[in-house]
Amino acid sequence: MEKKKNLNAAPEEEMTVTLSLDDGSEVECIVLTIFEAGENDYIALLPMEGAESEEGEVFLYRYQEDKDGNPILDNIEGDDEYEIVADAFDELLDEAEYDEIVGEEDEE
Repeated sequence: MEKKKNLNAAPEEEMTVTLSLDDGSEVECIVLTIFEAGENDYIALLPMEGAESEEGEVFLYRYQEDKDGNPILDNIEGDDEYEIVADAFDELLDEAEYDEIVGEEDEE
């Protein structure tokens, strides 16, 4: 799906990635998280504009860094791998929601 990615971030801003799609278009995404699933690291991206953004669609990619620390994103190739990654991401969301609820109760 993508060919080249650029991570841009200032300390006080959200980290973003620009995905270059197969059709030549680009999509600017917010980096939600980088997480481990199975034996690999993955990145969850939320498009900032367009139909995907309005629907809350999240893009998941395999994540690595080259020897200079630059990010490398790869497509998730198989359904089995995607299921593992999607389940791990859903679990992260559930934990974050739980932590938010528990944190709110602690503040009361």
